[in-house]
Amino acid sequence: MPELSVVIVGGLHDDARKAAVAQLLADVPGSVVVHHDLATATAGTVVRTVRDATGVIDAGETPLVNDCACCALREDLVPELLRIRDAGGTRMAVVELWDSVEPKAMAEVVTAGGLTVTGVITAVDPALVLPYLGNGDDLAERGLAAAATDQRTVADTFARQLEYAPVLAVADSPEADEEDRELLAQLHPTARQVPIGHGDLAGTGTPGTPAPDDLTVPTPRRGPLSPLAQAALAGFDVEAADAAQHPACALLPAEADAHGVSTLVWHRRRPFHPERLYAALEDLTCAAARSRGRFWLADKPDVLLHWDAAGGALCVESVGPWLASLPDAAWDMVPPVRRAAAALDWHPEHGDCCQHLVFTSPALDRDGLEQLLESCLLTDAEYAAGRDAWQQLPPAFDTLLEV
Repeated sequence: MPELSVVIVGGLHDDARKAAVAQLLADVPGSVVVHHDLATATAGTVVRTVRDATGVIDAGETPLVNDCACCALREDLVPELLRIRDAGGTRMAVVELWDSVEPKAMAEVVTAGGLTVTGVITAVDPALVLPYLGNGDDLAERGLAAAATDQRTVADTFARQLEYAPVLAVADSPEADEEDRELLAQLHPTARQVPIGHGDLAGTGTPGTPAPDDLTVPTPRRGPLSPLAQAALAGFDVEAADAAQHPACALLPAEADAHGVSTLVWHRRRPFHPERLYAALEDLTCAAARSRGRFWLADKPDVLLHWDAAGGALCVESVGPWLASLPDAAWDMVPPVRRAAAALDWHPEHGDCCQHLVFTSPALDRDGLEQLLESCLLTDAEYAAGRDAWQQLPPAFDTLLEV
């Protein structure tokens, strides 16, 4: 085991996150929790606390960086973790992220700082998955923005928190039903789900003081590590996690249909007509609680485009060229994982150019959705006209892509 194991626990489901953190404190003797409270950013500072199973043992403040609370967190987190490591005596540091902070950025910051991330966990209440995926409110409207320029929504933030973590700490929620649990399973089928209770919460307060009377201090566990602690210490590969989210090689959900929840995987080898697809965007975006993947536009045949929709809002962005459009000499600069993903899905005429979109939702109208998607593809005559003709089609997506 490394000198200090760093475990990142995040998630917008506040009660579930706190329960997961409390369980880790109880399960791993010699562990501490580091938390930056970004809610104080309006006063110009971010409050940092460090606590163990008995309560807060250290606290401090760090000023905003570029008027950004999340930037202040990045600047302060690694030095604090290094201080804990160098002081010795701490087996595991749990970084409890503030509500809307995404684990990807923090895992990369901690790793770049020379520390070892052994686990990334997102805590989830299954009864809240659909309400949060359907919430198109801006984070700022909910008091959850990490900076004045933060334009994320509740839905897209929650989706990224959920899909990045290889481990989901799943709260024992009496309000959750089979449909809720199935939705969670289909959204992230490769995740390891570890059940947790709503549990006891570790103490808060001033340094050196015990937990308040209304919170129970968890009793340190003896004997074998719990499944959650095992998952937290199992190891984490930042590069592999990044590749698993990249549109060109993402580990997207597979076809599924159970307990009223469906996942449609739509894969085609013909480009979209830009105007017809643009006209269908609202219906496609609202057709499912969550949809994502990569797609191919006829007027931009060399550009790989990312589809990312949740909460009734769609983000479309260019993520570079398809590999098929690159000269052979440029392939050496492409990460091996992307070359491998392209090779598994290579077409003799179009290479890796394709439509690969995944839609997951309760009560999904699979037939209607497929018909709508098919209607947006080039017709036989348009397809036969060839690439030169495709590139003369009206550029309907230029405004979305800021071209």
